Amino acid sequence: METARVLVAADKFKGSLTAVQVAERVTAGLRRVVPGLAVETLPVADGGDGTVAAAVAAGFERREARVTGPLGDPVRAAYALRGDTAVVEMAEASGLQHLPDGVFAPLTATTYGSGELLKAALEAGATTIVFGVGGSATTDGGAGMLAALGARFLDADGKPVGPGGGPLATLAEADLSGLDPRLKDVDLVLASDVDNPLTGPKGAPEVYGRQKGASEEDIAVLDAALTHYASILGPETAALPGAGAAGGIGYGALVALGARFRPGIEVMLDVLGFAPALAHATLVITGEGSLDEQTLHGKAPAGVAAAARAAGIEVVAVCGRLALPPEALEKAGIRRAYALAELEPDPAVSMAQAGPLLERAAESIARDFLAG
Repeated sequence: METARVLVAADKFKGSLTAVQVAERVTAGLRRVVPGLAVETLPVADGGDGTVAAAVAAGFERREARVTGPLGDPVRAAYALRGDTAVVEMAEASGLQHLPDGVFAPLTATTYGSGELLKAALEAGATTIVFGVGGSATTDGGAGMLAALGARFLDADGKPVGPGGGPLATLAEADLSGLDPRLKDVDLVLASDVDNPLTGPKGAPEVYGRQKGASEEDIAVLDAALTHYASILGPETAALPGAGAAGGIGYGALVALGARFRPGIEVMLDVLGFAPALAHATLVITGEGSLDEQTLHGKAPAGVAAAARAAGIEVVAVCGRLALPPEALEKAGIRRAYALAELEPDPAVSMAQAGPLLERAAESIARDFLAG
């Protein structure tokens, strides 16, 4: 009989456990039932928040830089480096986590710090940059990022337009001639689980503006401002998949930095070395905080399950809450899902006790799939 080897490749449980902690808890629960079980852990992310942490867990070096936060204040932001490959996470510089509780700036939040973070990766010698975008506090079409990299955005009086998406309504001239020349020699991969266009009914302001504090009026202002901005930089690019990612930073990367868009989980599985890890596995355990309809659209568990199924490896999932019927799980390549909500129905308690509950769920997986 083949010796069991488990690969734990799960994303974070947002608000409860990091991807690294998920892997640790699952491993502990499995080994309580099957002592000495061979377990390999590969924390994963799909390009959103947690992407740098996943890269560091896979052996990248964590680097830090002092950059401009979304409100203009200085913040510490991390990126990951291995050889000449960097993993840069825009949320580290321009994410919602940098906003004080209840404070939003939908019209003026800037991605300037994301540009500074990309510049730090260039300074470190990166020639391949995986740019994970998601979790942004911003809707500025990447204008701030481009400004940090040397672009100039001027109004009719020749003065720089203000930070954020709102002031782009006054844009008269975009001068990209000063962009950092090193960008020409970089393979910049835009890694995102979002394939929205920049504007319109499925665009960045309409679909994601509200979670960044935008009112209906703000959304209309931002959509018009970004439409105007794109008319100057290149309207065709605004319709491309990923242009609307992270408040339109995807558009800025595509139109001005020569980025190429790839689904975030696919990029990250390549970067993290998922294929070689999978080659040794007899069972894969994936998961995230909520397995729901969004999971099926490019989130980490769906990407892990698709890759494992293609290799003929069985997959089970762990999650905080399960909102998918068995047939949807099966279609995604997930044999069975184990939800913490089944062990503790109170969501607040479940989140607070996620670690111990996850160990119990892993014990069940071991009994169902590995014992005997």
